[in-house]
Amino acid sequence: MTIKDKILEDMKTAMRAQEKDRLATIRLILAALKQREVDERIVLTDEQILATLNKMIKQRRDSISQFEAGNRPDLAQKEAAEIQVIQIYLPAQLSENEIAQAVAAAITESGASSAKDMGKVMGILKSQLQGKADMTLVSAKVKERLAG
Repeated sequence: MTIKDKILEDMKTAMRAQEKDRLATIRLILAALKQREVDERIVLTDEQILATLNKMIKQRRDSISQFEAGNRPDLAQKEAAEIQVIQIYLPAQLSENEIAQAVAAAITESGASSAKDMGKVMGILKSQLQGKADMTLVSAKVKERLAG
């Protein structure tokens, strides 16, 4: 079963259970996927779907920080609830220790020695960790390792 099939099944389940908030978020996901398929004239692979879902989560995290800065905890809470629904379709996230091991391996593999080599390391890590880890956190770990 592809990720898209799972999302469609969950939409039907949410409709039957009359879970309005969850259903609304699932419809947002499907709309984003459909938009990308129409724009690019392709059928999305699971990897492309994961990239889209990660982008949606990043957008919601940005919105949460904006809403908190604007003293709107109600809207921030709504965005956080959407993140929880979207994360259901992502693979299990790696622990900090697993991320640190991947960063160390990528630095060794690329032969990076300074912050100038960060692009090489991130190129390796992006393909390995996309969807499995917050790439902002991964970037911070790489920067920390190359600086120290």
